[in-house]
Amino acid sequence: MASCRPSLRKRLGLRLFADLYRDRVAAHKLDTLFWECTLRCNLNCRHCGSDCRNDPGVQDMPLEDFLRVLDEEITPHVDPREVLIIFSGGEVLVREDLEQAGREVSRRGYPWGMVTNALALSEERLKGLVDAGMKSITISLDGFRSEHLFVRRHADSFDRAMMALSYLKRYPQLAFDVVTCVTPALIPKLEAFKELLIREGVPAWRLFSIFPAGRAKEDAALQLKAEELRQVLDFIRQARREGRIDTSYACEGFLGNYESEVRDHFYQCAAGVSVASIRVDGSISGCTSIRANYHQGNIYRDRFWEVWQNRFEKFRDRSWAKQGSCAACDMWRYCQGGGMHLRNEEGELMYCHYEKLMQSKK
Repeated sequence: MASCRPSLRKRLGLRLFADLYRDRVAAHKLDTLFWECTLRCNLNCRHCGSDCRNDPGVQDMPLEDFLRVLDEEITPHVDPREVLIIFSGGEVLVREDLEQAGREVSRRGYPWGMVTNALALSEERLKGLVDAGMKSITISLDGFRSEHLFVRRHADSFDRAMMALSYLKRYPQLAFDVVTCVTPALIPKLEAFKELLIREGVPAWRLFSIFPAGRAKEDAALQLKAEELRQVLDFIRQARREGRIDTSYACEGFLGNYESEVRDHFYQCAAGVSVASIRVDGSISGCTSIRANYHQGNIYRDRFWEVWQNRFEKFRDRSWAKQGSCAACDMWRYCQGGGMHLRNEEGELMYCHYEKLMQSKK
């Protein structure tokens, strides 16, 4: 079995990319802003990292509070056309004012999109969102019916997601993709599932594996073994060579010799570098998957742009993360200790993709 260590040629590419990444960190130009508009959800997914529920005990952020930050603290410093706003949750479609939010964001010149489980995405609702200026949408679909229902735990969730795909084909101006949580049960069916997505007209497909946080922390049925992770990456690499559907592995972690072969770029954690989020309680962070103790401020007491410009030290200088298994790893210069979402409250690495892959050759 081939080693997962990067080849000499791959290392040369990684070194060049590492230099470019340092320049991106220094510039920290904001290009993606997540608005966690709710923590409410109409599902109870087995793998949820944020442990969302129907009544999370946290109020939705008022739209006017988010718009105030856009108007007073972000728009004066950016070209809105170059910053994508992503509505996230929870499940965004539980908000009845989502169309109003989209219209207001569009009126200010920002492109916007959303991630949804599609349970509440009717044909009428989709038209309203497109009319409100929505430019992109991601549908969560975790395999065929049995695999999807195992993860999502709602009898209608698979049918609703499939129905959503049929609606989306009617809007050629809308960018959309499918994101799939790959469980061990899905791996033997990946090829067949790929063919299903192609038949449904899905242009792009992102796959990811579960890391041990939230509800997934103690659920062994969700975790990929070392050899299973390698099988997933081999599948993605082959699908990319075929070119029939734009297939990629999500921005989960450094992948050794698979780098640049299962994604369009070498690994980087963009959180706090080009990606920020405003959480439902006003907290300012990188992406919404990152632990609360890495919050950098709060819109209700801090100025967003001042936080973005002058904080985020732990995101932009990762030297603190060179501990534990990272301390002696010769891949450190390329991965900088992995994704911020893979660090627990104490700063320890919960999951290392490269270490997992290296185990698969033994």
